[in-house]
Amino acid sequence: MDAVRVALLREVLAGTEWPAAARRFAGTLRSSVVPHGGGLLLVGTEVYEPWHLAAHLVDESTWSGLPELTPTLVRHRVEPGDPAHLAVGLGRIEAAGRGETLLVVVPESPGEGLLERVHDARRAGATVLSLDNGDPEVRGLAHEALSVAGGDDVDLDTVQHLVSAAAGENSAPVRRDRRRLRDRLSRLADQLTAPPPPRW
Repeated sequence: MDAVRVALLREVLAGTEWPAAARRFAGTLRSSVVPHGGGLLLVGTEVYEPWHLAAHLVDESTWSGLPELTPTLVRHRVEPGDPAHLAVGLGRIEAAGRGETLLVVVPESPGEGLLERVHDARRAGATVLSLDNGDPEVRGLAHEALSVAGGDDVDLDTVQHLVSAAAGENSAPVRRDRRRLRDRLSRLADQLTAPPPPRW
C-alpha cells in the first residue's frame, strides 16, 4: 500500500483508536529492533503466513533507511528448493533469544505448537509482539499486543498496513546542536524586542 493510500486510510479512520494505536505499536517495534541492530522474526499460523506484512516491512526498512525493520519470515512449512529467504522454518523461533524480536500475527487460533515455541523464545529473552484476534493466550505471551476483535471497524490486514507504514515513520527526534538552538532563540528574541518599523 503506497503512502497516498495509507493517508486516505488514516483519514477514513480518523476519530477511531486505530491510527494512534498502530503508531504506538510501531514505535514499540522500532524501539525493540533498532537498538539491537535487527533480529526481527515474523511468524503467522499454519493457515496464515504474513507475506504481505513482510513485504511492507522490507519496503519501509528501505525507505526509512532502517535495515533493522527487515524481517525474517518464519514459515510452518518449508519446501525443498525454496529460496533462502523463504526457507526459514519454526526451528528459528526455538533458537531466538535476547536481543531478538518475535512478531506474531495471529488472525485465528495459533495452535499449541506455535504457542509453545513463542513461550520458549520469550523465556530465552526474546521480545514478543503480537498482532492478533484477542486470543488471551497469545496476549498473555506478548510484551506488547494490538488486537482486532470480530466486532471492530477494521480487520487485521488493515491494521498491518497501518503498523508497517508507521514503523517507517516513527523516527527518533533529530538531535539539534545547542549552539544552533541558542542562535535561533537569540534571533527570535531580537525580532520580538526590535522596535516596530517606522510608518511613512
